[in-house]
Amino acid sequence: MENKKEFKTWLEDFNLSHPLVIAGPCSAETEEQVLAIAHQLKDSDVSIYRAGIWKPRTRPGGFEGVGAIGLKWLQKAKAETGLLMGTEVATAAHVKLALEHDIDVLWIGARTTVNPFAVQEIADALQNTDKIVLVKNPVNPDLALWLGGVERLYNAGIKKLGVIHRGFSTYEKTKYRNIPEWQIAIELQSRFPDLPLICDPSHITGKRTMIQEISQQALDLNYDGLMIETHIDPDNAWSDAAQQVTPDTLKQILDDIRIRQLTTEEGSFNTEMIKLRASIDIDDSKLLETLGHRMKIAEQIGALKKANNVAVLQNKRWNEILEKMIAEGSQKGLNEEFILRIFKAIHEESIAHQVKVVNS
Repeated sequence: MENKKEFKTWLEDFNLSHPLVIAGPCSAETEEQVLAIAHQLKDSDVSIYRAGIWKPRTRPGGFEGVGAIGLKWLQKAKAETGLLMGTEVATAAHVKLALEHDIDVLWIGARTTVNPFAVQEIADALQNTDKIVLVKNPVNPDLALWLGGVERLYNAGIKKLGVIHRGFSTYEKTKYRNIPEWQIAIELQSRFPDLPLICDPSHITGKRTMIQEISQQALDLNYDGLMIETHIDPDNAWSDAAQQVTPDTLKQILDDIRIRQLTTEEGSFNTEMIKLRASIDIDDSKLLETLGHRMKIAEQIGALKKANNVAVLQNKRWNEILEKMIAEGSQKGLNEEFILRIFKAIHEESIAHQVKVVNS
C-alpha cells in the first residue's frame, strides 16, 4: 500500500483548529447514561462520540456490552447533539448492524487487528463504504500486522482510513497498562504521513491521572487526534473505570494541552537546530561504534566459555549489570524503564553473539 494523500482528506473535512477529539464512555450502559454524556460533550472540542456496544473481554464473566440496542441509543444521541457516532466492531455481523444504524465511525480493536482472517471478514462487510474506519494497533508490537489491517481495508475500497495507537501488551509490570512503544507508531507515521494517527491515552495508561501527560506527548509527536474515554461517573463505570475521566476533566485536559507548530521559519531556530542535530548524529555514530566494540568483547567471552565448557547465560552477572546500570542511569537523568529496555536489547544481542561462537 503506497501512501495516499486521500487518507488525510476526511480529517481535513472537519476543518478543525485543534486535534480531532473522540470521546465517550468505554461502554454504553444505559440510554440515560449515553445521552447524559453526549449532551455534556456537545459544546466541547469533541467531534466524534464513542461508546462500546460490544465489549470483548479477556476472560468470560465480565460485562460484554449491551449489544445492538445500544446502537439505537447512539442514534438518539446523534439526533439530539449533532455529534458523529463511533463504536468498535469485531465481526461482520457487528458491521452489518452498525451500518444499518448509520454509525459514522467504526474501529477495529486491538484483539481483532491481530487476526487477519477477522480483519478480512470485516473489510469484506465494509466493501466500498464511505464511513470512517480506524484500526487500533494489535495487542503485540508488530507494525506489519497493524499495516496489514489497513491494507485489507484499503483493498476493499475503503478510503476514509486512520489508525489508533493504544499501546502494546507486555507480561512485565510497568507504569502503563499497555506500553506505548512510541517508536512503532513513529515508524508508521514516517512511512505513511498522510494516514491519520490518533492516540488512545486511556488504554495506554489505564489511569486517568496520566491521560494529560500521554495526550501531550502524542501531540508533541505530531499525532492528529486523541481518543479519550469519558464517563459521567467514572468510578462506577461498568468497564475500565480507572481510566475514564469526567466530561469536565476532559475539557480541562483539552484546555491545558499545548499545540506545537510542526516547524518555524525563524532563522535562529533553524540554525541552532542544525547544530544540535549534527551533535546527535555524532553521538549516534559513537554509540554504534561502542556497541560494535562491546559485541567483539562478547565474542571473546563466548570463545573463553567454549574453551572451558561454561554456559553462555550467567544470570548472576546479568542481574549485577542491570542493578549497576539502573543506578548509574538514574544519576544521568535516565529512567529505569528506558535503561531496562536498552540493556535487555544489548544483552540479547550479546548472548546471540556468544551462542554463535560457542556453537561454531
